[in-house]
Amino acid sequence: MVDPTYDTKTEIAPTQSHISLHDSLDANSLKSDGGNFAGNNENPLSIPASLQHLSDEEIEVLEKRVRRRIDLRILPMLVLIYILNYLDRNNIATARLAGLEEDLNMTSVQYQTTVSILFVGYILMQIPANMFLTKVGRPRIFIPCIMISWGVISTCVGAVQSYGGLIAIRFLLGWVEAGFFGCSLYFLSCWYTRKELALRTSILYSGSLISGAFAGLIGAGIINGMDGARGLSAWRWLFIIEGAITVFVVPFAFLILPDMPSNTKFLSQQEKDIVMWKLCREVGTNDWVSAEEQSFKTGFMLAVKDVKVWMITGILSFLVAACGVTNFFPSVVATLKFGRIETLCLTAPPYLICVIATFVWAIHADRTGERFWHVVAPLCMALASFIISAATMNTAARYFAMCIMVPSLYCAFTVILSWMSNCVARPPMKRAVSLALMNCLSNSTSIWNAYLYPASDAPQYLVAFCCNCGFIIAAIVLCVILKIHLQRLNKKIETGIMDWEPEMGKGVDNVEINRTFRFLT
Repeated sequence: MVDPTYDTKTEIAPTQSHISLHDSLDANSLKSDGGNFAGNNENPLSIPASLQHLSDEEIEVLEKRVRRRIDLRILPMLVLIYILNYLDRNNIATARLAGLEEDLNMTSVQYQTTVSILFVGYILMQIPANMFLTKVGRPRIFIPCIMISWGVISTCVGAVQSYGGLIAIRFLLGWVEAGFFGCSLYFLSCWYTRKELALRTSILYSGSLISGAFAGLIGAGIINGMDGARGLSAWRWLFIIEGAITVFVVPFAFLILPDMPSNTKFLSQQEKDIVMWKLCREVGTNDWVSAEEQSFKTGFMLAVKDVKVWMITGILSFLVAACGVTNFFPSVVATLKFGRIETLCLTAPPYLICVIATFVWAIHADRTGERFWHVVAPLCMALASFIISAATMNTAARYFAMCIMVPSLYCAFTVILSWMSNCVARPPMKRAVSLALMNCLSNSTSIWNAYLYPASDAPQYLVAFCCNCGFIIAAIVLCVILKIHLQRLNKKIETGIMDWEPEMGKGVDNVEINRTFRFLT
């Protein structure tokens, strides 16, 4: 959320007092006279006592070292959890190719309902989960609890005997899974600055992409190796094995994941101070308030009254509607007329390309501090892929379209996720609600877009691909409107006429906000 040209060093005096400059406070008034960062509530920009003896260069080295420690502690485990989350959620697509519909005597419409019902449960718990995590501040406990719940439920899918049973258990699966992704986005926003966030969001989301890349290969292995074992169909083993793996990983998540920067135990006090001070310098207000100070109602009302929140939510909702194709990707690839195992293997390359593309794209987005073109450019490529898929049945052309379809969709997706945190800085409860609202409403499109892919429309899926073109165009239009709105807000900030109370709550005025603060556009 800072200006792309902003350099943290410009806010540190070149003398021994390493402080952040502020429009209303001179350098001497910002010096801390002792105590830790958390206790310095009056002047959150003040240099913590543990950092006052360090030079500019030493502070920069410390920041980089602590950032590496945080990356290694948080990101690998979150990615692993998301891989398991996505496998347990979307293995029903692989199960369909392994005889799920035939064994349970389901029609094509009933299968589509089992896909969409998960998102009914999913959207119900998005906002409550994020608000609860913000209040208690203990992701180290909260996330493993979610994991063990969905792991057990996913394993139980292997025991269902009817369409009704599958509907019920898929609803429960969505309900307990709901808290993970939204809470993870908020969790990352509490540890990383806005210019660090796009890459970390991309790394988090790579869990779903890696899962998409290997889900078909894992499914092919289980289907080939376990079909008929102990008298069970291969698709039942698929749910049992993948759900059990999730439960197995839970203790490791509990031991590795930290809590928030203010209450974590794996960093020293000096390391915690540098993290919190860095985040505070970025905006000019403190993110580390007590649970009692974080009002559910205030955070919720600030979020729902912010037009930026609704525009970004709209952009992501249209994109997720187009991303519905990934829920049926094995079925779409099957239209190329290869065998079952070959089809599952062919689902991997588009996702592998996507993992590399999203990393490169997110790194560039963070380095440039630009958001609009990093969303719109891949959306244009996605539009081209849907047009090709709708226009031709040529095998090479359609598979080429599939190989650019997934990377383009998710390059835009990961940047949009970080754009919300870029546009909603404080207070933390507002940011948590905004992220949950975005994830909740965008995923609600998955309730109905499953019906765009009936088996009767195969192999061309003309209606679905034409609708996807419309969704992408709508997302691009909203991006243009959002960019214009953010440019107008930045102009108000530059001229000093910005009203900060609707953004950050009562009592916050222009004097308290860092003078270099800008919305990323």
